[in-house]
Amino acid sequence: MKILYLVHRLPYPPNKGDKVRSYHLLKHLAARHEVHLGTFIDDPDDEQHLPRVRALCAGLHAARLNPRTAKLLSLRGLLSGEALSLPYYRDAGLRAWVDEAAARVGFDAAVVFSGVMAQYAPPGLRRLVDFVDVDSAKWRDYAPEHAWPLSWLYRREFEKLLGFEQRVARDAACSFFVTDNEVALFRALSPGRELRLAALGNGVDADFFMPDAARASPFAAGELPLVFTGAMDYWPNVDAVGWFVRDMLPALRQRFPALRFHIVGRSPAPAVQALAGEAVNVTGTVPDVRPFLQHAAAVVAPLRLARGIQNKVLEAMAMARPVVAAGSCVRAIAAAAPAGLLPADTEDDYVQRVGALLADREAADAAGRAARDFVLGAYSWDAHLAGLDRHLEAA
Repeated sequence: MKILYLVHRLPYPPNKGDKVRSYHLLKHLAARHEVHLGTFIDDPDDEQHLPRVRALCAGLHAARLNPRTAKLLSLRGLLSGEALSLPYYRDAGLRAWVDEAAARVGFDAAVVFSGVMAQYAPPGLRRLVDFVDVDSAKWRDYAPEHAWPLSWLYRREFEKLLGFEQRVARDAACSFFVTDNEVALFRALSPGRELRLAALGNGVDADFFMPDAARASPFAAGELPLVFTGAMDYWPNVDAVGWFVRDMLPALRQRFPALRFHIVGRSPAPAVQALAGEAVNVTGTVPDVRPFLQHAAAVVAPLRLARGIQNKVLEAMAMARPVVAAGSCVRAIAAAAPAGLLPADTEDDYVQRVGALLADREAADAAGRAARDFVLGAYSWDAHLAGLDRHLEAA
């Protein structure tokens, strides 16, 4: 089939949650169909990866997006009455490419990754939309964390973006979310609407994220390393590490003086950089996250403002490390917490569960091996993405 694939960010390298999912979806589609990709590049470092992405595609248009300029231009939404996210991702060049390619190629279907990209899908073309999460609900969750006028702006974005998402879902052959909980949330936010929704879970590349005895440790001898990974300019990650350093790390350090918390990820925000010190290492971008995961005593994901399946958790589990994560993240991965994945919701939960892992390293290693076994059995990318195929075949 001839597929138009629309993605809000170049799906390579798979170095953050959305790009992990969009890249594996691209690989899945390209192995079976002729794919024409319309996307944005919002990080100049991603330019070097265009040849790798182009090799998977029959056609490619990557519009350049300057986040600072796009934020200013997005304010046009206040005048047009639409969600600010829509003009943020609006580009005349991408629109012209989609229109020209649709006329020339004759697409059989469009696969849309992230609801905002549905504004580019040609009318009348069968659409499958991967919302991943209910993005509008994210803005609702942000509002109480900020003072006016941001609180007002975030509540407005929730209302306007939800209305757009509902219209997109109404016109889609099927709309996908990463978990059953996200499906249920969207249904609850859209009462009385007949929508075709389904869960399409994440996976993990367990051949890439695999322990290797030859992989050297990045940590100093004698330290007890605790690790968090993620894009560190993303607000839920910023909130998570700030909360952990402020409210959990002192109690853990009192019991384990050799403990050092490593925040591993690109583009650390100023609030994250300010955490660096004797007990906290902020790495910034690293060439390979696997050494940090493999040699960690344990991994934490104290996310208070994120839902859905967290790739950072699956990757740590695939690297055979025990993980202490927010209960909502654990429930998104499995109805009952699998061995090696420990739920925590309060400061005391984190201190007790991380402390237990640090106190018994042999038991922690066994929990890590069990975590990898779980991922191998339950989180294959192809098995999950096959749920998309029957909807394409119907086209």
